[in-house]
Amino acid sequence: MTADGPESRPEPGSCSAQGRSLLALTLVPGLGPVRIATLVESLGSIDAVLGATSALLARVPGIGEKTAASIAEHLHTSLKRVDQEIERIAEHDAHVVAIGDPGYPPLLASIPGAPPVLTVRGHIDTAHAHKYPCAIVGSRDCSIYGVEQAGIFAGALGGAGVCVVSGGARGIDTAAHRGTLNAGGQSIVVLGCGIAHDYPPENATLFDEVVERGGAVVSELPVDTKPDAKNFPARNRIISGLSLGVLVIEAGRKSGALITARHANEDHGREVMALPGRVDSASSAGSLDLLRDGAHLVVEPGDVLAILRQDARHFFFGTHDAKTKDPTRPQTTKAEPVPEPEGEMGEILRAITEPLSADAISERVGMDPGLLRSQLTMLEIQGLVRREGSRFIRVR
Repeated sequence: MTADGPESRPEPGSCSAQGRSLLALTLVPGLGPVRIATLVESLGSIDAVLGATSALLARVPGIGEKTAASIAEHLHTSLKRVDQEIERIAEHDAHVVAIGDPGYPPLLASIPGAPPVLTVRGHIDTAHAHKYPCAIVGSRDCSIYGVEQAGIFAGALGGAGVCVVSGGARGIDTAAHRGTLNAGGQSIVVLGCGIAHDYPPENATLFDEVVERGGAVVSELPVDTKPDAKNFPARNRIISGLSLGVLVIEAGRKSGALITARHANEDHGREVMALPGRVDSASSAGSLDLLRDGAHLVVEPGDVLAILRQDARHFFFGTHDAKTKDPTRPQTTKAEPVPEPEGEMGEILRAITEPLSADAISERVGMDPGLLRSQLTMLEIQGLVRREGSRFIRVR
């Protein structure tokens, strides 16, 4: 990362030494994120797991002799497959980010069962453009109202500098990604298949555009894994894990979006928001259930920013993990004062000597309005400015 700019995009096929070892473990049949974490914790290191005998593996709680024998049998083969897997990843202009690597999303790393590795096409800029993400999810089978609102909310959030995360599916997901791009924002697509596949196929051009605009398409699955319904529930935990909060635009009672919301609420301690819909519409039944059960009701994009502001401040100060480890426990960590920002944000802050509209600030600093909106949002998140109507006021 440069001193004053976003990180450069990694080379295709790049993978750290730890990433190679974890990738080998993920290629072993029957080893998922939770079991890998258990093995590493029990045996002391990733290398210890890779070199373990069947007898040693069988001593790990929850493994057993039969599973241990299967793991030991496949470990040798998976180590040989790593080079082939990385070659395939490079062919798709993607790279590997492993948990513990500097570029691994810190919000995602904090969740139970975090993916050991992510295959990434594009780049996740955790320090700048993608530092404050919000998920927007909903049904594939949605109404025109749902599509319209997904585009409006995603456009407003993306234009304000919030990275919009979704699953790339038909319906609400697609509208959210498209709305973000139309507003000049950035987005992250989380696939339920390997990076070699575009699913649904008609979104291939959209995914390309997400990457070209500075966003990313990511997957925890081996590169050639085909789309399969059994993979999507696990994919939904990543959407929640990457985000400060989850906004459900429109969801029926069987929608996978409700799985994402459940992960956010019960497992990750993230904010859950829902847009009200028609009470007689099956497309909104799940969303209305969320609202009845205590989700935040939102009616405009500003509501989302207001709800996420406290969580974003915790994340900025480094206290977000303490807040979310136990979602039922109130956060008591006291944040330190924010240092005076430098660069463009510092210039904007110095220009706000009186209550000013965004247009007036833009004239004073000579900055593109789109960039100014995102920088003002970051200053709001850090508690350095606040909005009163259409004007911005410096807090300190």
